[in-house]
Amino acid sequence: MTNPTDSIEFASLLCSRLCHDLLSPVGALNNGLELMADETDPAMRERCLDLLGDSARTSANKLKFFRLAFGSAGGFGEAVPPHEAKVAIEGMFAGAGRVKVGWMVDEQMLGKLAAKILLNLALIAGDALVRGGQLDIGAETRPGVTEIVVRAEGPKLVLDPDLRAALAGTLPIEGLASRTAAAWMVRQLVMEAGGQIVLSPAGEPTLLFGAVIPG
Repeated sequence: MTNPTDSIEFASLLCSRLCHDLLSPVGALNNGLELMADETDPAMRERCLDLLGDSARTSANKLKFFRLAFGSAGGFGEAVPPHEAKVAIEGMFAGAGRVKVGWMVDEQMLGKLAAKILLNLALIAGDALVRGGQLDIGAETRPGVTEIVVRAEGPKLVLDPDLRAALAGTLPIEGLASRTAAAWMVRQLVMEAGGQIVLSPAGEPTLLFGAVIPG
């Protein structure tokens, strides 16, 4: 990518990420429908319906998450109810049973910027739990500042070095791709707001992200 500030080109990277994540559950829906068309055994048809239901729920959960994490959160005002973010994160991770989500947000509302940063940091940390584990998410708003903390711990933590570099602000422009777009966006949003973002060192048994957002 030659110009990371090109909004159209960057939007295409986010769209590529979204399509990549939706390809599997949507493809499973298509395959399930094809099987249903040819299947006559009642037990197998019931099994197909179960698989179709799982794929439909997965697709809906991903779309709900991406609407808040990548979109403009249409339908809300300048703030988002934290419960909406919690439901979106649980739909992405907790539903499969591999990741347990700990929610430590007592605020009545979160600004759209804070909610977007929280969701994207949770996405990156949750994806790093390749064998499942614990994903803890906290946020606190005080006069003039919102603080966000995301912590991931599990039997195997794998954070792509390019994602780490994107969050740290050291990723070369040529390294910006669909898989690093969300992390790069988080960094830019925090910096443009005059805030800061911190990461635990590589190789630590626990992955920790922190963001401080003025306003």
